[in-house]
Amino acid sequence: MAGQDAQTVVAVPAGERALIAWGFPIAGMAVGWLLKAAAGWIAGLSWAPFQGPFKLVAQIPEPWATVGALALGLVTGVLLVLTAVGERLTVTVSDDAAVLARVDGPSRTVARAHVAAVFTDGKQLVLQGADGWEHAREGSDLRPAELRAAFTAHGYPWRDDGDPHRDLFRLWVPDLPGLPEGANALLAARAKALSKREHADASVLREELRRQGVLVREDGRRQYWRVATSPSTDGPTR
Repeated sequence: MAGQDAQTVVAVPAGERALIAWGFPIAGMAVGWLLKAAAGWIAGLSWAPFQGPFKLVAQIPEPWATVGALALGLVTGVLLVLTAVGERLTVTVSDDAAVLARVDGPSRTVARAHVAAVFTDGKQLVLQGADGWEHAREGSDLRPAELRAAFTAHGYPWRDDGDPHRDLFRLWVPDLPGLPEGANALLAARAKALSKREHADASVLREELRRQGVLVREDGRRQYWRVATSPSTDGPTR
């Protein structure tokens, strides 16, 4: 957490970023080397799956087999680094607004005047209006204590007790009555995305539900919902 120009930034610690940047490529190369080393043994097991690929790897002469395995592991590790860095949330708080941003997605700016409660719900950061509308709900691995310090330093009303409207959420089951038209289909698609850990798709579907006035939270793979009126002052996404 660092302050600059009347702003407080909460981001992934430098040590964790370094661990991701170096650890994933090294781990990828190690896994590649181990798979190459075990390819001949696995290819000799009649019951083992993927016999074809392992037999092919076992037939590649050295040093090309080792070089190829290390290169493939390195590329895989780098791709994981880019994915992990892109998914990490950075929160910038000032007296006037809070900005929630990711490298691989749009940022959301919420004016301070629209925020009546800030809290964490599991691993999600929520900025809520006085009428109960959620101006932002973003998953993150940021430390709640650092988020609390950042928001309270700029006068935001942090709630240690969580969501004041939590009791209004209802467990979603297919074809549940009381939802706007089309919301059940969106929740069903989102349930499938959550089961496959497709978090980007789940976020897109959450936004579609928001447009219908349906707010969603999840507990594991279970989804809970409530209907709220979207205010015209909702913070812009850009």
